[in-house]
Amino acid sequence: MTSATAVENKGVAQLTAAMMLSGTLGVFVVESGASPFNVVFFRVLFGALALGGYALARGYFRGHGFTPRTLGLAALGGVFIVFNWVLLFQSYENTSISVATVVYHTQPFYVVLLGALLFRERLTAAKVGWIALAFAGLVLVSGVSPADFANGGSYLTGLGQALLAALLYGLSTLVTKRVTGVRPHLIALVQVLVGIPLLLPFADFGAMRGTGADWGWLVGLGVVHTGLMYVLMYAAYAKLPTAKIAVLAFTYPAVAMVMDWAVYGHHIGLVQALGVPLIVTASLKVTLAGTGGISLAGRITRAGRTPRTPVAVPAPRTAAHAPEAASRPATPTASEA
Repeated sequence: MTSATAVENKGVAQLTAAMMLSGTLGVFVVESGASPFNVVFFRVLFGALALGGYALARGYFRGHGFTPRTLGLAALGGVFIVFNWVLLFQSYENTSISVATVVYHTQPFYVVLLGALLFRERLTAAKVGWIALAFAGLVLVSGVSPADFANGGSYLTGLGQALLAALLYGLSTLVTKRVTGVRPHLIALVQVLVGIPLLLPFADFGAMRGTGADWGWLVGLGVVHTGLMYVLMYAAYAKLPTAKIAVLAFTYPAVAMVMDWAVYGHHIGLVQALGVPLIVTASLKVTLAGTGGISLAGRITRAGRTPRTPVAVPAPRTAAHAPEAASRPATPTASEA
């Protein structure tokens, strides 16, 4: 086995582990028993401690590379990300983890549409066709029936929340991909730090009294699903081509659907299941058709690897593919929560 193959295999293992962790996120949210605003507040709080501690230990704050402009862009992306999480977690309550997660994976199409609308990025006929196919799949997955209009509309509200969450994620993607020359860990840290004062007015600390073991789920969301998961993803993206990243990203919704069935007995129906491969196929086609995946804190080139962007940090002592290399702002495709 060549060293390059070994590096890529390690990246596959890291990204698979990260996506499997992401697939358990819904269970942590539900089991915490906290409101969506409280869940996200404590996720960003514990996540900031985890990411900040990691960045400090690695020496990432030295020569961080931020300018006032890029810091502002990272913070704006954080506003979108934080409320995207709130809406997604609200959607879990009104639909199910399975349905909300699949609907949420319309993110790549919003990125394309918003890019064309806001930044005049090229929108080809092929992309329009794939987006149309994806939304046909979305109609199937939603499983809306006349009864959903007659029972107060909570299910429809949940679908709308998942779609709006995906839209906010798309906005964050478009904003944050313009932040270059900064390690993705630091961009993610800025984004969760923004969430602390942003969500403080909405957090209900009185409701958290006496939750006991439920605090473990909230700590897990911050330390595991924000700290550890992001570190694994950023390490993997520096080692993998875009095609593998795009394919492995769908481990997340697959695991989420299995967990929803195993823990809560929820599953999507046969007709709904027919929509899943439509969304998956269209997402892969759209993601791989352009410049590669883009998202939370960086960009990926046409060649499928993250570009070298000079940053004022000490020269790395490791191989070029190592995550601590000074110039790899690699980040997830638009699929992780």
